[in-house]
Amino acid sequence: MSDAITPFTVNIAESELQDLRRRLQQTRWPERETCDDWSQGMPLAYTRELADYWATDYDWRRFERKLNSWPHFITCIDDLDIHFIHCRSPHEDALPLIISYGWPGSVVEFHKIIDALTDPTAHGGKAEDAFHVVAPSLPGFDFSGKPETTGTSVEKIGGMWGQLMARLGYDRYVAQGGDWGSMITQSMGQTETTHCAGIHINMPIVAPDPETMDQLTPQEQSALEGISFYSEWGSGYSKQQSTRPQTLAYGLADSPVGQMAWIIEKFYAWTDCEQDGVSHPENILSRDEMLDNVMMYWLNNCAASSARLYWESYRTPNLDPITMPVGCTVFPREIFRCSRRWALKRFSNLIHWGEPERGGHFAALEQPEIFLQEVRDCFRQLR
Repeated sequence: MSDAITPFTVNIAESELQDLRRRLQQTRWPERETCDDWSQGMPLAYTRELADYWATDYDWRRFERKLNSWPHFITCIDDLDIHFIHCRSPHEDALPLIISYGWPGSVVEFHKIIDALTDPTAHGGKAEDAFHVVAPSLPGFDFSGKPETTGTSVEKIGGMWGQLMARLGYDRYVAQGGDWGSMITQSMGQTETTHCAGIHINMPIVAPDPETMDQLTPQEQSALEGISFYSEWGSGYSKQQSTRPQTLAYGLADSPVGQMAWIIEKFYAWTDCEQDGVSHPENILSRDEMLDNVMMYWLNNCAASSARLYWESYRTPNLDPITMPVGCTVFPREIFRCSRRWALKRFSNLIHWGEPERGGHFAALEQPEIFLQEVRDCFRQLR
């Protein structure tokens, strides 16, 4: 197996874009929902409106140019091609950082923060907060290869990221992640302890402490209510993807509207998108950046391969203690919002704790300035 690192350019064939427009124009639509909100899923009227914009006004080449403004590479790790963005900072003492997203995200989540992380002085920051940024595509996501056998769990991916950083010559680095990226990063906090100096996570995964149940804080009570609501009303996608990802994928791989709705509904449910009492994803994200993210799934036909990560890891989360330095940021509209004292039960060396007033599950996309500050504040202690 070669350790070669090969430059990569994003260049989607025009025939793929033409096929997408044709499929959008030939969509067979269901009847509208029988309610007046999102409680049955993405409303028909907005779905048709967004699909029409996608077919007629959306410009993929705009985002393709944005993607190609960063250096992309492919390397083979454990017999699988791994795509990654690698932006070295102009500042000599920059700290290497590997950042990971989850589902239904993509490297699109980082498009507002990569430049500021690598060159903070050009974005109102300080040189001493600079990072060399490595942003890989998860196996089965974006432009990475798709596993052909079972076993590609979050623990496996964490080990692959350790190999990637070693291959890039980074003997000491830090790691950051949200959603599945949080789980991958936490796994690195258990296994990559020789070279990974510390981790920062949004959406820290910890179990509620049973010893606190008789004296819950208002925040902890709200967190438990959120878990209950998620379990009853918000977890259907995870049940399907963790049990029958292949069956689901036949619909999503064939229908761009199906793939779009499967993702956009989460931008509604998981972002901090309420304004004047009305929640809508376009209150916080633009149509283009939501569709940029959907395109990473559609163009790479990764509905099945991305969903399989749930089949591999969702039912068996590793909640073992982590002793390396850990920073956590809990955004108010995150799916799981643990308390600091619950986190301390798992993270014995908790060096940073943040609870911003705004933001949700897609923190770097929704609130890039807050996200940047949290990451900088955490890792400043490890330089």
